[in-house]
Amino acid sequence: QVQLVESGGGLVQAGGSLRLSCAASGRTANFAVMGWFRQAPGKEREFVARIRWSSGSTYFADSVKGRFAISRDNAANTVYLQMNSLKPEDTAVYFCAAAATYVFGRSYNSVNQYVYWGQGTQVTVSS
Repeated sequence: QVQLVESGGGLVQAGGSLRLSCAASGRTANFAVMGWFRQAPGKEREFVARIRWSSGSTYFADSVKGRFAISRDNAANTVYLQMNSLKPEDTAVYFCAAAATYVFGRSYNSVNQYVYWGQGTQVTVSS
């Protein structure tokens, strides 16, 4: 059974930083891509960043490019999202997700490309 557990959310002032963690357990050998998404109240879930498990290649949404970084620790089966220069519009529930396969050329920025999801962690940025 696959489990993804996010942690590290909280309340931070604008301009501050947070680091989210996503600990994966179970059949992690089947993971090809790990992604972070977020969902603000009344809005659809949107892509934030993703990383290929094997190569470490990354891809970011334009809204977070230059401010967020994604990394992974293969030995710990953990993916991190370092969020800097946070803005009030970054306020959302952040979800970790895993895709079982990687197809070259796909961006993996869509919800339907991921199979496994965590329960989410709240990030609130005050102005």
